[in-house]
Amino acid sequence: RSHPSSLHIQDPASQRLTWNKPPLNVLVIRKVRDEGLLEPFKELCRFLVEEKKLMVYVEKKVVEDGALVADEMFSSVRKQLCTFREGFDDISDCIDLIICLGGDGTLLYASSLFQGSVPPVMAFHLGSLGFLTPFKFESYKTEVDKVFEGNAAIVLRSRLKVKVVKGLFQRTKQLSKPEENGTGPQNHISPETAKITLQLQVLNEVVVDRGPSSYLSNVDLYLDGRLITSVQGDGVIVSTPTGSTAYAAAAGASMIHPNVPAIMVTPICPHSLSFRPIVVPAGVELMITLSPDARNTAWVSFDGRKRQEIQHGDSIKITTSCYPVPSLCCHDLVYDWFDSLAQCLHWNVRKKQTRLTDASDTSDTEN
Repeated sequence: RSHPSSLHIQDPASQRLTWNKPPLNVLVIRKVRDEGLLEPFKELCRFLVEEKKLMVYVEKKVVEDGALVADEMFSSVRKQLCTFREGFDDISDCIDLIICLGGDGTLLYASSLFQGSVPPVMAFHLGSLGFLTPFKFESYKTEVDKVFEGNAAIVLRSRLKVKVVKGLFQRTKQLSKPEENGTGPQNHISPETAKITLQLQVLNEVVVDRGPSSYLSNVDLYLDGRLITSVQGDGVIVSTPTGSTAYAAAAGASMIHPNVPAIMVTPICPHSLSFRPIVVPAGVELMITLSPDARNTAWVSFDGRKRQEIQHGDSIKITTSCYPVPSLCCHDLVYDWFDSLAQCLHWNVRKKQTRLTDASDTSDTEN
């Protein structure tokens, strides 16, 4: 007999996309500086505009591509495309669906355009790696029609909410010894001088490194206001489960399925034999600051973009965002992930051991 308050775990495969109303506005993200994507881009736009009768949004610089302008056969479709400029035009409230053509970078770029709620993303594999792009372009019409019909499998890729705060701490001249309870020495908190200079939603990872300095990076890592360790090495990566298969994987971290609610903390070349990557629960707040005795500054980047220097007194606050990226699955969220591990990263690929065919071989082995 089940208890009335027993916990029920939801099957991730039950996550499905449903439309409250038919989608009308589609954003098409195309990998730039790749001439091989010109024809697929034109073919997709023609299909969406002429056959599906949709409003298609593209970046202004994409429409102004010389090869696109010179194509007279495409001119009628080109004139119907709605354009926007990154950093100038806000399209976050008018897009129903995002379609990406390219590699994983197109999905990261699409995520950066939406700092709040993100429309469903359908990513076609036309790039070099394609870990996050499960759809094949050869069958794009069929796949798009399936998505428009609804009930498509979807995975909610969690993002990180990041704040860069300048002047939150003031350096103390004399440091005390670390306390036994593990809180350790802290700089004097100065809220009156604190100023938030950057707020971002990050899909893959936040990377703090030593930049051009020849010294080891020396940063303190806090969890919910409590000092948990100091990182001495080349830096530290704070990543989502989606980002665990990117830079973090190259730094030795475990790979986490995107449906697992977690944050991965991975040191980069730590000057310690015991500093292993760790996984903390989603929802905690991590904070990274320069250690009071750090010899130099540090540098931080967000999904490889907006790189900036972190000075003494600055802090980086990181927690799980309430705005995930709804990423459409080609098959389902379990199959797609393991297929990407096998096809892109060749996970656990080795020459298989053959079976023994002669009974004498077995006896020799046993002896």
